[in-house]
Amino acid sequence: MNDQKNVGATTIPHSRPTLGVEESEAVSEVIRSGHIAEGDIVRRFEGALADRVGIEYAAATNSGTSALHLALLAMEVGPGDEVIIPSYVCSALLNAVTYTGAAAVPAEIEPDTFNLDAADVHRRVNRRTAAIIVPHLFGLAADLDPLLDLGVPVVEDCAQAIGANYHRRPVGSFGQAAAFSFYATKMITTAEGGMVTARTGGIDKRIRDLKTYDQREDYEVRYNYKMTEIQAAMGIVQLGRLDSIIRRRKRIASTYNRAFRELNLKLPVEADGHIFFRYVIGLEMDASPWIQALTQMGVGCARPVHRPLHHHLNLADYPVTDEVWSRSLSIPIYPTLTNTEVSRVIDAVTACHNRFK
Repeated sequence: MNDQKNVGATTIPHSRPTLGVEESEAVSEVIRSGHIAEGDIVRRFEGALADRVGIEYAAATNSGTSALHLALLAMEVGPGDEVIIPSYVCSALLNAVTYTGAAAVPAEIEPDTFNLDAADVHRRVNRRTAAIIVPHLFGLAADLDPLLDLGVPVVEDCAQAIGANYHRRPVGSFGQAAAFSFYATKMITTAEGGMVTARTGGIDKRIRDLKTYDQREDYEVRYNYKMTEIQAAMGIVQLGRLDSIIRRRKRIASTYNRAFRELNLKLPVEADGHIFFRYVIGLEMDASPWIQALTQMGVGCARPVHRPLHHHLNLADYPVTDEVWSRSLSIPIYPTLTNTEVSRVIDAVTACHNRFK
């Protein structure tokens, strides 16, 4: 196959949001109302997401990082504590832990699921461990049971996994708290934004206290982490699209699986609850030449994690994370990807495979 076939064609973005007329109308209605700061529409969005997750308490924030930060603070994580997080994840988790004054302790991942390795987490737990942040990476639920069995408070990171299931229950309903992100290219979007769900009213009350900083009778450090009515209006529409978004992602993933099954590639884990926020393939070599070649063919792609956290922290002895980071590649998968674009991605990946095998 000629891997120059699509040179000059419009580049297929690695990610893009799924937006329509309904979002525009909902946002316009808020603007016309003149009430754009946090209010009734935010509360409606909180209620809708809580219902979706199957949990009683949900508080909207201005980002997923803010959601993680508030969850940790509400659980009284602070200086002198340690929080275990995977090394193979974006730096938002490291930032949220650092904001509290606690120390982040990176842990290894499972090579097939990319989620936290419970055995490695167990080795790192000590008397200073105040929490474990458990991402459901790329839309596949982490194996929560052995992590919950450790007896350490768990915060689920559902930034990439709203709509995913574990034991047929929605992720976000297992830990003491959970954080969601609605960044532009997440499963659903409010452009920027997030949400914290909590199992207890005490945690929820503390979160709301911490994000409502003005006109208070007492003073303590609080945070300007509120969501706007504009964002919430968009979020309500997006949440209503979630099932169709997941169906389309799964259909594209199935098409990729059929096309790539005979190639020498490691394909994503297939599981009922997997919603394919990312479609990540494992290569027999470093991903850099593939990224360069696919980019030249007009297919957006990327390492799914920019850099493991232990690299930033100058730590060693994370062999699984290093191997996964070096050889993993994320290719386009989102609802607005057309069938023609899916075919172009398949042709380009196949061409790269034939070139580099």
